[in-house]
Amino acid sequence: MIKQFFAKVFGKFESREEIRKYALLGITFGVLIAAYWGLRPLKDGIFSGIVGVDYTPYAKFLSLITVLFLIGIYGKLIDWLPRHKVFYLLTGFYALSAIVFAIMLSNPVYGIPNTVESPTRIIGWLWYIFVESIGTMMVPLFWAFAADVSTASSARRGFPLIMLCAQFGNIVGPWFLRATRLGFKNSAPVIAIGGVLILIVGVLIWVFMRVTPKSEFHPVKKTTEEKKPGFLEGLKLLVTNTYLLGIFVFLLAFESVTTIIDFYFKFKVKMQFPDELMRSDYLATFAVITGLLSFFSLLFGISNIQRKLGMRASLVTLPLLMAAGVVIWWFYPTLLVAGFVVVGFKGLNYAINQPSIKQLYIPTSEDARYKAQAWIEVFGNRGSKSMGSTVNALKLPLSKAYGSVTGLAMYLSIASIASLGLLGLWVAVAFFVSAKYNKAIEENKVVC
Repeated sequence: MIKQFFAKVFGKFESREEIRKYALLGITFGVLIAAYWGLRPLKDGIFSGIVGVDYTPYAKFLSLITVLFLIGIYGKLIDWLPRHKVFYLLTGFYALSAIVFAIMLSNPVYGIPNTVESPTRIIGWLWYIFVESIGTMMVPLFWAFAADVSTASSARRGFPLIMLCAQFGNIVGPWFLRATRLGFKNSAPVIAIGGVLILIVGVLIWVFMRVTPKSEFHPVKKTTEEKKPGFLEGLKLLVTNTYLLGIFVFLLAFESVTTIIDFYFKFKVKMQFPDELMRSDYLATFAVITGLLSFFSLLFGISNIQRKLGMRASLVTLPLLMAAGVVIWWFYPTLLVAGFVVVGFKGLNYAINQPSIKQLYIPTSEDARYKAQAWIEVFGNRGSKSMGSTVNALKLPLSKAYGSVTGLAMYLSIASIASLGLLGLWVAVAFFVSAKYNKAIEENKVVC
């Protein structure tokens, strides 16, 4: 009965080895997401208590600049080392760094116990950038690795299964990694536990490389001989290829719109919960709800939109739902409405959008999957957060110039109109990209 249920939800797997491959990839990604989503609420909770919530848009700008430097290092590692060894190196780096942050943030002068907010407290900025970089470096590396060992047909079955495991991690991570649940006075020791989870990711990749049969390593065949360009070739591929630019637009629109409403939500949270412990706990609760929404959406077959109705239907579903959420938030901008709109955006993104977007890399070259994808993640993810933060930065001057009530209303109107415009662009581009993808899969060719 269980086998029939999963066959109905994900499709019929070709072999036991294929099930084991995607199950192990799913467990690995689930542990990574558990660590990442366990640290995300702490990122905002700690930063707003050390530096101040009003400086969040500037932290987004700074993280983009910093991650550009890190992504250059990432590209060199991809050139010099096999993919799985890059995993070993990065998981070791992030695990060690997490332990260092745990020690520094426990300090009564420089860390969380000091409740005096100031933009000059460098540790807060470094902590924010550190957590942001995990999503930029580790998550794209995993999906590029997964695409490298998948075909388009196997990805349609296996990627939703991976995302199901990821949402389980999304639930367990923020549910477990809480200072209130573990009996700590603040969140600093929780960071060290997150570092251990990241180290486990490297161990699981090591296991994957040793137990997965070579027959399961089957990327899309390349029709032309590929050269080994520098990492900037990834940026060149991005700006000169309309297919990759289309994927960039999806991330740009989603992250920009989500960043706008997410900032408003966390501003409201900071006003209601001035204590770091309670603030981080409240944000973690919403992270758990996000994971529950994604988990049950995948479990009950929402990923079948792509498998049964095709790539185009899958790509346009989320922006249409997001447009409805933006309108609701515009007219009812309360704490709970903003929170649940963000939860809906993030939850459905993981359930519907992410598996489809990751499949778009299947009919691409190795450079597109590893190098162009890394640039897309930087500019489409971090860059779009900076774009959303530009809109958010208008809130304070508008409130000062026109008063808190009128200024807030103007901010909400500007943010909502900008968001709806980006979502409209997303829908238009989805028709173009899905057509290119379907043609490439039918002809067994690479798009770029």
